[in-house]
Amino acid sequence: MSTTRTTLRTTGVAVRAMLVFTLVLGVGYTLVVTAVGQLVLPWQANGSLVTDAQGKTVGSALIGQGFVVPAPGRVGPSAGEPAPGYFQSRPSAAGAGYDGGASSGSNLGPENDDLVAAIEERQARIAALEGVPVSQIPADAVTASGSGLDPDISPAYALLQAPRVAAARGLSESEVRDLVEAHVRQRDLGFLGEPRVNVLELNLALDALG
Repeated sequence: MSTTRTTLRTTGVAVRAMLVFTLVLGVGYTLVVTAVGQLVLPWQANGSLVTDAQGKTVGSALIGQGFVVPAPGRVGPSAGEPAPGYFQSRPSAAGAGYDGGASSGSNLGPENDDLVAAIEERQARIAALEGVPVSQIPADAVTASGSGLDPDISPAYALLQAPRVAAARGLSESEVRDLVEAHVRQRDLGFLGEPRVNVLELNLALDALG
């Protein structure tokens, strides 16, 4: 009898503790963190969403996307030819390309034949598109990031595209280069990462020029 009472009492304590901690940690903590995020960092907490001049959400500053002219019979965010008047993102191995639900790298080693062939094909395509020799094409222009969703490119790749974008837009090359330079983000804290340019934000600034 004493053993039964002890078991029931212990079980009751365990159940009450579970309910309390579920409310405190599962509900209360979540509500507090959500409230702090909305009050202190609302833009980041809501996905770092980027809007155009009309206030329409056009993407996230954290997720890369393709800037292409859709091709008949092809589907997917990267299906089509590069839009001449826009800066292009780096290649994506996420799903069919820039698929936020399938974030992934190619997982191919540097000596893998398929990767080597893909890089050579990308080099040839970019060299023809930008009118430059392969030797001038930076590495990030022909390799996918580990996530497949890198929103940034190197300043070198952005500047490489400036003449094409300027010609397509009827702008001076110096004007477009100045726009690129104005959007270069330096290393975080002065030593973390590399200088970079957010492609979506750069293209929106480009649209604002007319």
